[in-house]
Amino acid sequence: MVGLTGFIKNFFKRADKLGLQESPEALRSMFKARYWSFKALLDDNNKVLQIMSDMEHALRESLGFGMAFIRANCTAISVNVYKIIQNMNEIAPNRYNALYDVFAEIEKRLNEILEKRKEFGGGKWALPLEAVNKEMADQVGSKMANLGEIMNRVNLPVPEGFVITASAYELFIEHNNLQEEINRQIQTVDLEDLEMLHEVSANIQQIIIQSPLPDELEEAILSAYRRLEEKTEKGINVSSRSSALGEDAENASFAGQYRSVLNVNQEFLAHTYKEILASKYSPQAMTYRLNMGFRDEDIAMSVGCMAMVEAVSSGVMYSRDPGNIRNNVVLVNAVWGLAKSVVDGTVSPDLFVISKESPGQILKKEIHRKDQKFVCFPEEGVCRMTLVGDEKDDPAIKDDEALFLAGLAARLEDHYGRPQDIEWSIGKDGVVRILQSRPLRQLDTESKTVKEVADLKVEQPVILEGGVTASRGVACGPAFLVDTTVDALQFPSGAVLVTKHSLPQWAAILRRAVAVIADRGGVAGHLATVSREFNIPALFDTLEATRKIENGTIITVDADGQKVYAGQVESLLKEARAEKASLMKGSPVYNTLEKVLEHIVPLNLTDPDGNNFRPKWCRTYHDITRFCHERAVKEMFSFGKDHHFLERSSKQLVCEVPMQWWIIDLEDGFKESVEGDTVKLENIASIPMLALWEGVTTIPWEGPPPVDKKGFFSIMLQSTMDPSLEPTGKCRYADKNYFMISRHFCNLTSRFGYHFSTVEAFLGENPKTNYVSFNFKGGGADYTRRVGRLKFIEHILKKFDFRVEINEDCIMARLEGYDQNFLVERLKVLGYLSIHTRQLDMIMGNNATRNYYINKMLNDIDSFVSV
Repeated sequence: MVGLTGFIKNFFKRADKLGLQESPEALRSMFKARYWSFKALLDDNNKVLQIMSDMEHALRESLGFGMAFIRANCTAISVNVYKIIQNMNEIAPNRYNALYDVFAEIEKRLNEILEKRKEFGGGKWALPLEAVNKEMADQVGSKMANLGEIMNRVNLPVPEGFVITASAYELFIEHNNLQEEINRQIQTVDLEDLEMLHEVSANIQQIIIQSPLPDELEEAILSAYRRLEEKTEKGINVSSRSSALGEDAENASFAGQYRSVLNVNQEFLAHTYKEILASKYSPQAMTYRLNMGFRDEDIAMSVGCMAMVEAVSSGVMYSRDPGNIRNNVVLVNAVWGLAKSVVDGTVSPDLFVISKESPGQILKKEIHRKDQKFVCFPEEGVCRMTLVGDEKDDPAIKDDEALFLAGLAARLEDHYGRPQDIEWSIGKDGVVRILQSRPLRQLDTESKTVKEVADLKVEQPVILEGGVTASRGVACGPAFLVDTTVDALQFPSGAVLVTKHSLPQWAAILRRAVAVIADRGGVAGHLATVSREFNIPALFDTLEATRKIENGTIITVDADGQKVYAGQVESLLKEARAEKASLMKGSPVYNTLEKVLEHIVPLNLTDPDGNNFRPKWCRTYHDITRFCHERAVKEMFSFGKDHHFLERSSKQLVCEVPMQWWIIDLEDGFKESVEGDTVKLENIASIPMLALWEGVTTIPWEGPPPVDKKGFFSIMLQSTMDPSLEPTGKCRYADKNYFMISRHFCNLTSRFGYHFSTVEAFLGENPKTNYVSFNFKGGGADYTRRVGRLKFIEHILKKFDFRVEINEDCIMARLEGYDQNFLVERLKVLGYLSIHTRQLDMIMGNNATRNYYINKMLNDIDSFVSV
């Protein structure tokens, strides 16, 4: 976005309206002040372009980002655009005040997007489960809404209970004025810094836990508990389970990311409620929301409180095979005691595979040793792992119970119309109760991670074989053993997570991992579910991974083949899916960034000579920056003439190139002062201008290419349609070119016939501040040929590392962050292209001629540019 707008029409029309002649000292002071404002404007402009690039890159690559990223960048870009407008009005005092109103309108639209909040259901702070159904997910969260649906409409056994609603969460947060402090803490966290993540997580959780419940909310909770006592028994203990809005959704289960507390008595009900609210900010939950694109402000935490079940056996079942969408079976996983040991991967569960096409048929049965079980002790108010006695090698459920459970799974799938992930429990009374049901994420076998190649040969030795495929795929990286939180804090990006138990808390580092291997755990565990959602290969229940795999060794994990190989197995990796599906795309945060960028990035003001190149037609921040940049260049160039100040007036370059080249010295672009109205090349000190000039002059232009008949008539037609080319009017495409220079800065505005191009560069000693930008527009041929020429230029620029964007018949290219010598060579390329791409649009309909010129130009450039 560089250039000189409307300059050709108006440069010599400006009259001296000041009435008084300032002294040379006053003019020097005035010019210096404007020059510093101009430099500040350029600096802010580059900051804006970089922020735009960062935001577009995040959207394009679907990188993990949250609302803090969007808000911070929107604030930064707004501040810098406002400063650009301020500097514009310093350069040309108060002549561009209309830009402030345009800015305010764009900022207002951005704030409306950023401040838009999801409306929670409202209503009561606590609801009995018999009053809940699936339409109430915005009040009670999907988990409890589904349980209410199952109890009241499917008529299956569900423990009695009540829900503390999203409205209660809102009341608690507002009563203690917590949201502002939570937002402040979140905005400081860098999720790549795991130590900082844990510190911020702990801070926020402590703030929540230490905040008091409003009296009216505490009374509502206790009243709901007393009603539960009336339905069950006096002093009943409850399981308090998270039911956040967004949890248990089809594409985001939040499996194991929030806290659930079992065996809670009345005395600890309020405190436990706050602990579960605080778990919204656990490290794994914060990371999960970021990766899945959920806005923190859209997640209100409801809490379900259900009567405890004295479980003989429990487990998780899938109404379909999660690894194969076409495998019409029910998978039932079962353990002794409560299902916690299944979902946290501490015990390898029994597996029953039951046909849905042939009811009553168990296709497969795997019975594992279950030497521990998770049990609650109501009198003590605690739960803990205990040893299993003689039945540790027995199946946790009988065959008829497995078949009965499969029937329930099929019934729930029919009701919801999609496969289900179901937690169940069998009490001492023999009743099967449903504890949870959510949509099951399945893999489509048509997009398998690894092709089934029977004769695929692997030469590398097998380190480990066996286990269960928790999430399909192949990946390679250094093994990193994780046993404690300290280990997790040191987990490097791109490593394979190797651990004893597939604990849900390790989800916080899945963003860094390429694969997961665990000694214990199954396909029904929370970490398995999240691994599938993140498309990360996972191999569980290997029994001896932590013993056989050495820390730091390069390994290849074949989760499909249930093998781990030493080293990198290319034959497997090349068959793996090349690109993982985006987790962010379509998410609330992703959609918010898309909407925000609609008011930031699109460039509508592409033609500096167009009638719409005015403040009132700026629709985006990009438009404002483009307008200000163009007008700032013009104002700086016209200063000397407007004020009759020869010292800062433009000078014509004395050269043999048959075009007019005008130069204004901003500061130290000349080696010595120039008294007349011309300047010689040997007096130029500007590093970027000299680089451009070398590209312009090293290889003389041979003139326009031979034109085919279609190309010629295309130009003739376009010429008759352009009013600026009428014989009676002054042509806006005069062959004049304007340099604005200092020692390290250069802005070149060029007009050659029908073509308009600008180059801007800053080449200092610090690579971080260096940049080169290029803008090319126009042409005499039809639109198709003009765009063809832009593709031609794009092809060449990309070979020299430029980032290129084409918008209609305008091409923009940019490089930044490189050292001076590197950018000098790239400026030579731009100088060459500025001259040698003239009139090439005429031959864009002929592929042979087009290819000839591409090869010729690349050979020309190679002859004098050092890459």
